[in-house]
Amino acid sequence: MKIIKLDATDSTNTFLKELCREGDVDDFTIVITDYQTNGRGQMSSSWESIINKNLTFSILTKFNNLNIESQFYISKAISLAIYDTLFTVLSTKISIKWPNDILAEQRKICGILIENSVKKSKINYSIVGIGLNVNQTVFKNLPNATSMKLISDRDFNLDGLLDKLVKNIEKYIKIINANDFIQIDNLYLKRLYKINTPTMFRDAKETIFMGKITGISTNGRLQVELQSGDIEEFSLKEISFNL
Repeated sequence: MKIIKLDATDSTNTFLKELCREGDVDDFTIVITDYQTNGRGQMSSSWESIINKNLTFSILTKFNNLNIESQFYISKAISLAIYDTLFTVLSTKISIKWPNDILAEQRKICGILIENSVKKSKINYSIVGIGLNVNQTVFKNLPNATSMKLISDRDFNLDGLLDKLVKNIEKYIKIINANDFIQIDNLYLKRLYKINTPTMFRDAKETIFMGKITGISTNGRLQVELQSGDIEEFSLKEISFNL
């Protein structure tokens, strides 16, 4: 594991991508910063983080023979690694909100951004950006955000937390490279937010409806059982929780 520490950068994902363009980068290379000037999240959203308070880093993960159709297993693996890390240090309910937000007490504590490099229908490597709210206690205009300190009322050592998290990421990437997808599926579904629970959703046409999450398709689409009993699949832009 190689760690590159930066005082500040626009985006750790962008920095790591540039390194990969320049030449071969070791597996599990980490780029971490005290402050991101242009942190990014899913669907071009921004990520707010106060300097020296949180974990904001990107990690390179390489794969042996992962088909592009199975790319959502990367999201599952990273989500499970973060879940396991938080579960050991926080005495509160942790869950994974599809596709890969991590919730603590039903509030967002961590975001993930995954960018894949594809070669001949195989995923060569992924650059995984992680923003974990650790010691920050004020989130302007983000009422659904929380942090480890807000939950536990204590400070956490960022270096020690990073070490635990990276070890868990390595563990789950090894499971992917061993093609043990069933194990990842089972663990992910057990930790999935609102699984098998009647929930209100909103679709792309702003229609509100009741449904129940029953699973995730191989390509990462959310499977929802409607009141009619039919099961429909939705992509990220086609459905949202109406909470």
